[in-house]
Amino acid sequence: MEFQGRVALVTGGTRGIGAAIVRRLAQRGADVAFTYARSDQRAKDLADELGATGVRVLAIKADSRDLAAVRAAVARTAKELGRLDILVNSAGVFPAGPIEGATLEEINDTLAIHAGAVFVASQAALAHMGSGGRIISIGSCFAQRVPYGGVTLYAMSKSALIGFTKGLAREVGARGITVNIVDPGSTDTDMNPADGPAVAAELELMAVKRYAQPEEIAAAVGYLAGAESGFITGASLAIDGGFTA
Repeated sequence: MEFQGRVALVTGGTRGIGAAIVRRLAQRGADVAFTYARSDQRAKDLADELGATGVRVLAIKADSRDLAAVRAAVARTAKELGRLDILVNSAGVFPAGPIEGATLEEINDTLAIHAGAVFVASQAALAHMGSGGRIISIGSCFAQRVPYGGVTLYAMSKSALIGFTKGLAREVGARGITVNIVDPGSTDTDMNPADGPAVAAELELMAVKRYAQPEEIAAAVGYLAGAESGFITGASLAIDGGFTA
């Protein structure tokens, strides 16, 4: 129960990696808020599941395309749960296809979710964090290696997190707050299922010939959120089966 007495906010927390992170933190004693964009029932089910274990859980409907809603979610978390110690920026989309086909709406949405929302949520969270605070963003192995086409927009948006993380780590390190990225590779989620059409091509690029489970990504986040990782900041942790090796 290493996170007992601490409060976490996870954006995009009802599916895939985000839901695994919410569960990981709650199972270790944290009171957890999470945002979601669409499914009220999925959010209720997760909140009920974790609330039954004795932790406080707050489900907040807030689309990460809406930066004002993201800022409001941070404020609501701190107000209703009393504090904010851990922020995990997990909300994401996966735009794919030739650059010629990317629409302005798709470009704006992707950059808002992967870069703008991360900046705004972190900016707002810092007003509530003290020493021991943790900001962790979910990046991508494509920020370091892009071995094929069709993911230019996605790779660009995730690469922005590297500069953000290094810059913010410098700003808040003296306050005892750390800022890091977890860069997953192919992970078995609705967005990229392990039985999908791209599996064979993905495995060819990896040293470990399987997809990750969301819980494996959540384990890395749990480590970076804990006390033992207090000397790690400005870092990118690759959990990608050797994709970037």
